[in-house]
Amino acid sequence: MEVIFLGTGTSHGIPVIGCDCPVCTSADPRNNRTRCSVYVRAEGADIIIDMTPEFRIQMLREKLSTADAVLITHTHADHLHGLDDIRPMTFNSPMPVYGSTKVVGIIRKRFDYIFNVTQMGGGKPHIQLNPVEGPFYIPTKDGGKLEVIPVPMLHGKLETFGYRIGDFAYLTDCSYIPKSSMHLLNGLKVLVLDALKYKDHPTHLTVEKALALAKKIGAERTYFTHMCHDIDHAKLLSELPAGIEPAYDGLRIII
Repeated sequence: MEVIFLGTGTSHGIPVIGCDCPVCTSADPRNNRTRCSVYVRAEGADIIIDMTPEFRIQMLREKLSTADAVLITHTHADHLHGLDDIRPMTFNSPMPVYGSTKVVGIIRKRFDYIFNVTQMGGGKPHIQLNPVEGPFYIPTKDGGKLEVIPVPMLHGKLETFGYRIGDFAYLTDCSYIPKSSMHLLNGLKVLVLDALKYKDHPTHLTVEKALALAKKIGAERTYFTHMCHDIDHAKLLSELPAGIEPAYDGLRIII
């Protein structure tokens, strides 16, 4: 399995418009963060988790052009509003999009033009919405199936999904993982975990809380993501123990 970090930033993106802080003006390219998403090359299937406003730019930057499925963690704009840009990938067949029942309902409402009859021209994506509430399978190119396990979490009071695929789990936008979800994270080789900032936040893990949770889950390697401009990549990297590090846009890891 290969994981490609399309984006590792918070909802504003880094640099933030109008901000001249040291991170937003940094010369370190690892501090330049588009909105948060990953591309997973699993056995027999390529999967995108979340559709950011920079989705088109991210795919072109990484020279990626196809996918077999999209997983949506929740419907905040920074994780969903790039959905229309999947159009070129759906000319020949609809793209399966998976999310919780609530998420699927919001997508259908927010992007109603996709599902309603409209005038010719203008183009629109062809997607197939698939509500899921537990483990499900994505068809693979060789006729098999790939198991995906949703990991229910809390993003403040909002329920979100993380996703586990094999020995990899992606847990962005969370402030708390219920005890009922922790067993879904046993035996991970790679964990990607929300770590917004150093100071407390009502809907995200802080660096300190993410570090404690990472140690509790005990993956072989952990990468922090969804980081705001409070976090300088090199500084955070120097502070973290072996096996835990901040991710950055364009980082590719093999599992």
